[in-house]
Amino acid sequence: MDATHHPAHPVFCTVVPPHLLDRIARSEDTRRADAAQRTLERDSLLRTRRRVTTVRGVAPVLGAPVSDAPRRTVYDALHRTRLPGTKVRGEGDAPTRDATVNRAYAGLGATHELFLKGFGRRSIDDAGLPLDATVHYDEDYNNAFWDGRQMVFGDGDGDLFLDFTVSVDVIGHELTHGVTQYTANLEYRGQPGALNESMSDVFGSLIKQWSLEQTADQADWLIGAGLLGPQVSGVALRSMKAPGTAYDDDELGKDPQPASMDDYVRTHSDNGGVHINSGIPNHAFYIVATELGGKSWERAGRIWYDTLTGGGLAADAQFADFARLSTAAAVARYGDGGPEHQALQKAWSTVGLG
Repeated sequence: MDATHHPAHPVFCTVVPPHLLDRIARSEDTRRADAAQRTLERDSLLRTRRRVTTVRGVAPVLGAPVSDAPRRTVYDALHRTRLPGTKVRGEGDAPTRDATVNRAYAGLGATHELFLKGFGRRSIDDAGLPLDATVHYDEDYNNAFWDGRQMVFGDGDGDLFLDFTVSVDVIGHELTHGVTQYTANLEYRGQPGALNESMSDVFGSLIKQWSLEQTADQADWLIGAGLLGPQVSGVALRSMKAPGTAYDDDELGKDPQPASMDDYVRTHSDNGGVHINSGIPNHAFYIVATELGGKSWERAGRIWYDTLTGGGLAADAQFADFARLSTAAAVARYGDGGPEHQALQKAWSTVGLG
């Protein structure tokens, strides 16, 4: 399904969940609290703006071939909030002296390459959408986001969070929100919102594994490894292998992600826990990928991609719908009763959706 047949209603998607920033905003350390509060206020403003604007997919000119080549542009916000900022690197340009710019450029490229070579998808919308990113957004901005049009990265506060371009899976995570926007267009609340977040974690992890040439058993299955400051007791924002274990810190609190439906979190915050309950489908994907072994994008990733883009996943899909459709997608591509089908059955039953 392309954007011309399935209108995209973009939402404002951040990689650091609001419940985490809410906690830091109550810190006794005023600098940490102030940085978190400013980030929350900026995110709230941007989220409101997303609700009153619409974005149309960039449709290809009828009959014109869509190029396989990426079209990347990186901008520098110069610590202000006007987007996109000053252009600092275009497609094919030599690296700059700014490592953040170069990491953003490389991450856009890795994402484009995984979707193209792994799944035959030409950019985010499958119609050659240019990939734009802005770095050095605002001051002490503790987040990265997809706003329906482009990627935006904060530099972090240099204390609890470091530069948001350091983790290629974070770049891939945010860009995958764009893929979801142009395909199943999952609502950003409750279980469909948690599925939306999980799709971004799954493909973000696959982009990292692709770029590092890792097999499923070599991957760390962490989202945002290297992003937390050196004083933080934690390894990442989320763990797909062991949801709920990514961090346990005085300032950040304990990672609240459940690994199964037995511990599903019912909450009104974070759009109904979209960053929390995503741990359940995340863990299911981890089980499928590690059961099948080898390169995760080749079979496990293919099944998830088929499910996301196949046209059967409704915008308000629940976890059980995705479990059923992914199992059907595995059978359709690989046959009934094979290792793929068995891996799916084991994964969904393990997380309580069998």
